[in-house]
Amino acid sequence: MPVGRKLVQKVSSTRAFAKVAPRVIPALDKAVHRLTRGKTLLSAQMLPGVVLTATGARSGRERTTPLACMPEPDRGTWLLVGSNFGRPGHPAWTANLLAHPDAAISWKGETIPVRAERLTGEERAEAWAAVLAFWPPYASYQARVDREIRLFRLTRR
Repeated sequence: MPVGRKLVQKVSSTRAFAKVAPRVIPALDKAVHRLTRGKTLLSAQMLPGVVLTATGARSGRERTTPLACMPEPDRGTWLLVGSNFGRPGHPAWTANLLAHPDAAISWKGETIPVRAERLTGEERAEAWAAVLAFWPPYASYQARVDREIRLFRLTRR
């Protein structure tokens, strides 16, 4: 593993990162995504990312959120991790997907209609193991919170 990636993983596991990142990273990602016409996200330099467009659980309005993802090329699907940077409380986008599982993602410049499925039980356990192998800092996020981090699999509609 390149030294840079190891360093980013170490930094992203800290509580300080969890305080700063939610304010900075999504704003930068939205700006870069807009400027590149949906072709890239700044955070995707370390982790693959999508921009999720989902219907708000309470508002019913369209909500756009840049998120890290784990592509599953063998399945043609993507895993989303509701880590909220290891902060208490589930991120709002997870409630949106629970209420309205039909959504869309921007992936490498393509808009793809998807259906989100919250993973539970053995399916979640298998996906969680894969996610931890893919990005080990998720383990420190889970260790900091009392809630079970939600995992979603996105499948093309």
